[in-house]
Amino acid sequence: MDIQAAFYKGNKSITVGTIARREPGPQEVEIRVGYAGICGTDLHIYHGHMDHRVTMPQVIGHEMSGVVERIGAQVTAFKPGDKVTVIPLDSCGECPACQDGCSHICHNLKFMGIETDGAFQSFWTVPAKTLHRLPEELSLKYGALIEPLAVACHDVRLGNVTAGDQVVVIGGGPIGTLIAMVAKAAGAIVTVAEINPYRLTLLQQLDLNTCNSKEVDLAEYVQKVTGGRGADVVFEVTSSLAGAEVMTKLPKARGTIVIVGIFSKPVPVDLHRFFWRELKLVGARVYEHEDFEKAIALAAGGELALDPIISEVYPLNEIQAGFEQMESGSGAMKVLIRCNEGMQ
Repeated sequence: MDIQAAFYKGNKSITVGTIARREPGPQEVEIRVGYAGICGTDLHIYHGHMDHRVTMPQVIGHEMSGVVERIGAQVTAFKPGDKVTVIPLDSCGECPACQDGCSHICHNLKFMGIETDGAFQSFWTVPAKTLHRLPEELSLKYGALIEPLAVACHDVRLGNVTAGDQVVVIGGGPIGTLIAMVAKAAGAIVTVAEINPYRLTLLQQLDLNTCNSKEVDLAEYVQKVTGGRGADVVFEVTSSLAGAEVMTKLPKARGTIVIVGIFSKPVPVDLHRFFWRELKLVGARVYEHEDFEKAIALAAGGELALDPIISEVYPLNEIQAGFEQMESGSGAMKVLIRCNEGMQ
């Protein structure tokens, strides 16, 4: 039996066609996909920046939610009808990182939806070990936000954000916004630096303090709002030269900088500032299972205003339009793709 799927074919082309529906193996689960989100990584693929990692035509996508349809013979933890999401990491289990309990940064890590087929299809068969159960009361739309929300939970956890901390997030895109929301839920006082007018308006609607760093000197602003002390924790989410340059000017003495953005090339960083103020620099990559559980608890608990994050929902056969809207950057925070009709 064939099913619908969206294929990346290079040159900013996403086309919808059919693919054979795959029977789940003994330790696999087939999911009827409800919604799948378009993320920054998907846009990098769309722009051709990751053609060395994908095998075209490739079904991409990894932010998703759905309902278990079929289970393999050895699967006991899940049953048909369970609402689930997927942690899309395929680690080797044998490298030094895996042996040290850091399988999320496995030396040989493969990412589902990049090296292997992803979620932009009506049914997705995956290893049962990658599933996380969603509460029945959580909508599948919010369920599709769990993966990026888990990124934010991981970042905030590695930054050791606690109640009362002064936090600055450089970059108010989807991940930066979610980091700000998770940090605020932890009791931090949060400022988000952003220059995009649409994002600034949305951040303000989410009751987050903002600084238009195109119009205001961010370092001076942070000094002012912290009484000259500096921020406890700074998250760099832009992957920009400007972000790398300003991030060292913002923390307090012995403050922390968390690198969330992916810098594909080395950039200048003021190491003297690290020495002078005894700063800490923390790298934060993807997430661990505990971050997924934290994200699910936050989403289900109603602590976060997730609805404004979802800018648009497109059916699977209009996925190209969804990518074009995300690419524009001017009027979208998170675009979801509805992979099956009638799923809530």
